[in-house]
Amino acid sequence: MLSDVMEDYLKAIYQLQRETDDRIKTSEIAEELDVTSPTVTSMLDKLEDRELVDREKYRGVTLTDEGETVALEIVRHHRLLEAYLTEHLDYDWSEVHAEADRLEHHISEDFEARVADALGEPEVDPHGSPIPSADLEPPTRPEGKSIAEFEEGTVVTVAEVADRDPEVLSYLAEHGVEPGVELEIIEIAPFGMVTARSSEADDPVSLPESVASHVWVAAPAEPEA
Repeated sequence: MLSDVMEDYLKAIYQLQRETDDRIKTSEIAEELDVTSPTVTSMLDKLEDRELVDREKYRGVTLTDEGETVALEIVRHHRLLEAYLTEHLDYDWSEVHAEADRLEHHISEDFEARVADALGEPEVDPHGSPIPSADLEPPTRPEGKSIAEFEEGTVVTVAEVADRDPEVLSYLAEHGVEPGVELEIIEIAPFGMVTARSSEADDPVSLPESVASHVWVAAPAEPEA
């Protein structure tokens, strides 16, 4: 049986792998989990012994098939819990990540199935992140890219917002930047600041580079006929 901490590491590696085709370095895992590199090295030793990660010296790690299956199960628990807390318990989307982190390791498969059924088998969580299916097939990330990669005057649709920082989520929600919402990019400053207008808000919103990197948007909206 795996510990909660082991599962947290597998989930972190899975999430980092979604953002790159390369192996994940010890320093990246340390930053993701806010721990020291020696702590990560010690845990990777244990995960490698259990054949949950494939490790190459100086190049980093990837999940094995078994490690990915464990990670996908935890991710499925986490995102279903986020959706349930938001839809049925009136949690704000900025609150559910930490709550789901605490609960994801401790729910049964029967509870998971009941939650999924109560929600109507959702495909994404409140932040637009894809929920792995019950058979734990790796989900496809919504098509798109960072909002900062588009030109001024472009209209895009928010596809996914990273859920790790509650302050960022609160700021985005306050200015109408949520999955499914259209944004018109008004200005992109040389230093990375993105100014956009949401279809859900009257005033433009300024997104520093550190915040804009949390917002994944779909291709430009098709012009109306």
